[in-house]
Amino acid sequence: MSERYGIKAYWGHRPESAEECARRAETFFRLLGECHPDFARWYEKSNSARKALQLGFEPTRETFIRFFGREEYQILDDGFEFDAWTGHVEQDRGGSVMLGCGSKAEVAPNFLWLFLPQEALGQERVVTGPVVSSAMRAVAVAWEPEWAVATADGLWDELSGGSQLGCFVGWMTYFSRARGEVPALPAPVRVEPVGDKGTLVTLTPERLSPSDPAHVALAWRTQRALEERGLFRLMVPPASRRKT
Repeated sequence: MSERYGIKAYWGHRPESAEECARRAETFFRLLGECHPDFARWYEKSNSARKALQLGFEPTRETFIRFFGREEYQILDDGFEFDAWTGHVEQDRGGSVMLGCGSKAEVAPNFLWLFLPQEALGQERVVTGPVVSSAMRAVAVAWEPEWAVATADGLWDELSGGSQLGCFVGWMTYFSRARGEVPALPAPVRVEPVGDKGTLVTLTPERLSPSDPAHVALAWRTQRALEERGLFRLMVPPASRRKT
């Protein structure tokens, strides 16, 4: 069985310049490239794979400053958006990134999405504990999100319950220090610091699957324990949503 996994990270009101966002982007892509060889080469997105494969770039600070200076990557006068992919045209290989940063908006958080390849259970190359954990740490170090989750689409649907962002766990879940202290949790759950940035919670060393009832039950138990500690505050407070 193949299930689609990815990492999604969010942080609220944080207006930053093109230079500041470019510095973070350079750090992120450098650290991500150290996670797996498939993340070593990147291309701008385009409306065709053939054209996109002509748009390879070196993910340096100077490159991102140039990108964020283009109108196509600017969100009016409030931040920047950027998409990239690994150039793997083979079905279900490689990955892609969607990024929105530098925004002062209160309602739509800044974000980073990393889409991972679709790999069958037992045939993982990229969707493994070590690779995904390293990618989560790359996100945390570079972007300093408030909350991030690495999970399968099915678990996202199962655990989010249609609630606002920041209210559920995944295979791996990151909480910034501002969210509060993460308690020790029963095995097999692992709770580890990410430098001075925050905490990474990993439910299982193997891939957490929405098709495994024991995995889903573990996720629910962990979610309830973390909810009791107040770690699932809404990313966008209700008052801010009403203003719009």
